[in-house]
Amino acid sequence: MPVRPTAALPTLLALTVAAAATLTACGSGSGSDPDTLKVSFKQSTDNSVKVMDTYLADISKQFEEANPGKKVEFVPIKAPDSEYYTKLQQMMRSPKTAPDLVYEDTFLINSDITSGYLKPLDPYLAKWKDWGRFIDTAKAAAKGEDGRTYGVPDGTDTRGLWFSKDVFAKAGLPADWQPRTWEDVLDAARAVKEKVPDAIPLNIYTGKPVGEAATMQTFEMLLYGTNDGTSDPLYDKGSKKWIAGSQGFEDALAFVETVYKEKLGPDVSDALDPNVMTRVRGEWLPQGKLAIALDGSWLPQDWLPGSGHEWPEWSKELGLAAMPTQKGQAPGKVSMSGGWTWSIPAKAGNPDLAFEFIKTMQTKANAQKWYIANSGIAVREDVASDPAYVKAQPGIAFFTDLVASTHYRPAYPAYPKVSTAVQEAMEGVTTGDMSVEEAAAGYDEELRAATDDQVIEK
Repeated sequence: MPVRPTAALPTLLALTVAAAATLTACGSGSGSDPDTLKVSFKQSTDNSVKVMDTYLADISKQFEEANPGKKVEFVPIKAPDSEYYTKLQQMMRSPKTAPDLVYEDTFLINSDITSGYLKPLDPYLAKWKDWGRFIDTAKAAAKGEDGRTYGVPDGTDTRGLWFSKDVFAKAGLPADWQPRTWEDVLDAARAVKEKVPDAIPLNIYTGKPVGEAATMQTFEMLLYGTNDGTSDPLYDKGSKKWIAGSQGFEDALAFVETVYKEKLGPDVSDALDPNVMTRVRGEWLPQGKLAIALDGSWLPQDWLPGSGHEWPEWSKELGLAAMPTQKGQAPGKVSMSGGWTWSIPAKAGNPDLAFEFIKTMQTKANAQKWYIANSGIAVREDVASDPAYVKAQPGIAFFTDLVASTHYRPAYPAYPKVSTAVQEAMEGVTTGDMSVEEAAAGYDEELRAATDDQVIEK
């Protein structure tokens, strides 16, 4: 997300104060002024990262110029992911507080549809020629169980292993490291612990404080690498039931337990700090304090000019490797993909205006600008095939190639509760308060409660 501050940014920042009042006051709602579009999004908790703010400021300028008499009012929510979801849902419950356009994490799409928070966009999409440019997997991520589409994706992501070439050199590990199994990853971390004691060998997100980052960026990266990739180890699509009692689930927990039991990760207190993701990107990796990070394709957004954590040398100092499957079984590597969409609340006052704003954001030029700024993976095929996009940033080609072996979360209505149960199990083995068997049994119990016992045993 390399974006430089613009003249419109102070207006955005000033609106943050107004936004706070909007969240708590009984205002007249998004529909009170047909000429004002209210847009809510997740603002970074790191004050130095203004990527989304700056991008939206530019889009709003374009939109207002193209629509004389209309104005955009931003309602940013500065909060960790879990708090953002809660605040956004609170706003969408009432026409008095519902924005006209919201930034929606794809894993909550079906949950929010079930709650009646989102408006189907199919009538708009049918008339929008650019919708045909979006790849099918991205479209599917924004589709409800009813077959209708509730959001326009603004990119996707993949995940892999980032590693410090300097720390690896000190540990006697190769600069072109490409692990083939989980044990290869752990052995590299053990080598760092032995030979470079000042560095954290391996960071994997864990526990409830980091929320979905623990579930998706760690646990599911492990779990989806325990089989041959032809079936979902978390949800059985044939029976439409969630899977309990699997060996893969216990094996994934055992990996997490090993990292913290052998002190291959950060101190537990640091691992369970809600701000640990900021420390990974803004401190540990740039300062050579972390050897290996299991993390996402978007990290460079924090290191590019104007980001607040500029690190122009990152592409020379960091290596990239695919996360291997558990025992090296086909397809040999694993990734998870998610992403966010722009959605229109069911109780929005200006839905037509909101979709016009989406169309402004999603021109080819603006979409490409966002993918590059956000270090995201293109979901428009015309951007993905553009040489300017492919060459825009080191790492884009690597992470785009992982799409071929990636997986998507079973983002059904119960998923948020299932995810929380995963985080609790992870936290139990991270702190050592639970054995793998106890944590897995606890998960199975929570899974039954979260899904109304829609569970099958493996």
